[in-house]
Formats: sequence, C-alpha cells, structure tokens
Amino acid sequence: MMPFSHILAASVPLNAEPVWADAPVPFAEYITNSIVTTFIVILFVLWFARGATRHMQMVPGQRQNLFEALIEGLYVMLEGIVGKHMIKKTFGFFASVFIFLIFSNWFGLIPGVGSIGWGPSTGGFMSVSVVEEPLLRPGSADLNLTLGLAAVSMVLWFIWSVREVGFVGLIQHIFAPKGGMTGVLGAVLVPVFLVVGLFELISISTRLLSLSLRLFGNIYAGENILGMMITIGREFGLGPVGSAIASVIIPIPFYVLEFGVGALQAFVFMLLCAVYVQLTTTHEEGSH
Repeated sequence: MMPFSHILAASVPLNAEPVWADAPVPFAEYITNSIVTTFIVILFVLWFARGATRHMQMVPGQRQNLFEALIEGLYVMLEGIVGKHMIKKTFGFFASVFIFLIFSNWFGLIPGVGSIGWGPSTGGFMSVSVVEEPLLRPGSADLNLTLGLAAVSMVLWFIWSVREVGFVGLIQHIFAPKGGMTGVLGAVLVPVFLVVGLFELISISTRLLSLSLRLFGNIYAGENILGMMITIGREFGLGPVGSAIASVIIPIPFYVLEFGVGALQAFVFMLLCAVYVQLTTTHEEGSH
C-alpha cells in the first residue's frame, strides 16, 4: 500500500479502486471507492426525501417547500414531454434518476472527494501530493455506474414502448412509412423508409453508449480539470505558500462551472430518456 496522501490529487484515475481489497468480507475486492460514494449519495437522498415528507403540513417548512417545488416542476415539465398517460408510469423513475444524478455529480465537488487517498508522499503534513488511489471518487465519474444506469433506462424504455404499442407496433414505428402514406406513393417510399428504419435502429442501438459516455465524460473531465487547477501552483514552482494560495483561488471559477455542469448533465440524461419514451409512445395519446 502506498503512503496515505492527505492533500490534493492532480487527476482522477480512470478505474475505480477497491477501498479495502484485503478486508475479511465477501467480495471486498469489488467494493470500490465509487460504490461507497454512490451508497453515501443514495442514503443522503433518502434522508432528505424522508425528512421532507415525514410530517407533511399545509404550510410547508423550508425542506418540504423545496422538495414539493422540485417534484412539481419536474412533473409539469415531463408531462409536457411524455403526455398525461405515460407520466403516471414513468415519472417515478425519471425524477429518481434526476435527483440521484444531480447529487451524485455535486458530491464530487465536496472538498476531499477525489483528493484524499493513497499516493506518493513528498513529505510533511502540508505537502501537495498526487493521489493515485482516492478514498472516495464521484460515482458519475465511474463508467460502470453511468453504463449501468443507461442500461436500466433503455430496458425500461423498451418495456414501456412494447406495453403501449406492442412489439409489432414498435417495429412499425421504426420501419413503416410515416405520415399515413398509402397507395402507390406509400409503396414507392417503402424502400426509403426501410433504409431510414435501419438508421433509426442503429441510432437506438447507440443510445446506451451515448447516454453513459456523455455523463461519464463530462463529470470525469470536470474532476480532472479541477485537479489540474488545484495543483497548478506547484507545476509553476510557486513554492509551498504560493501553491497553497493558488490551490484555493484559481479553481473557484472552474468549481462554479462544474456545479452548473453537474446539474445540466443530470437534466440532460433525464430529458433524453423522456424523449426516447415520447418518440415511441406519443401517438397512443389519443386512445387514452
């Protein structure tokens, strides 16, 4: 085990590292720092939601008011996308994904996450060391989490679509002529829509990667940029005091930027999942 490094990381490693691989518990080698962070975020979200809804009041307190405003805003927006019928089936998942992701993304901005861990020590308590194995790392900066979340989203998209339009209806949505074209014109355009359907099928098959890589790439890159800005004083040889001052001042604008990026990426992930559902189920709205 490398020395414990207690100050700053220059970058977040690509692979999540086991927190305690030698622990005498089953599957200890699979309990990574990103999994620990994810469980912390889940517990925090459950605590926040439970605290906001445990004692509902006609005149809400600050936590209840914030939670109700968040849920109501998400419900109204998503209802405008997926429709009044599908919102009842999908809202729980979409809202949960957004709330989990936004806190997961922001958790990586807490001082110490990604910057406390193990790595080569340069000596002294105030030394600026490179953390190669952080004790905690943002869950969203681990491709395993984003890929798993995207996979669950696509499985649910397929289930909801098949339940609404049927498997044949889903195939027709992909390959059949659009706009109700019939007769000679419809027959002539069949080859065109078959080719279009093939491209649509390719597009659907890449959603898993696009959803996961977009979220992972933005959060992982943001964490590494912050790490670079924190240690930039050392790279320019500003000395212990100058490096310490630079590590606080220089990252501030990037910290604010990453705060917005974390919220935006959580919103984009949820929005894209909702749009995918809307594209294959919206024409059923008239029958409900």
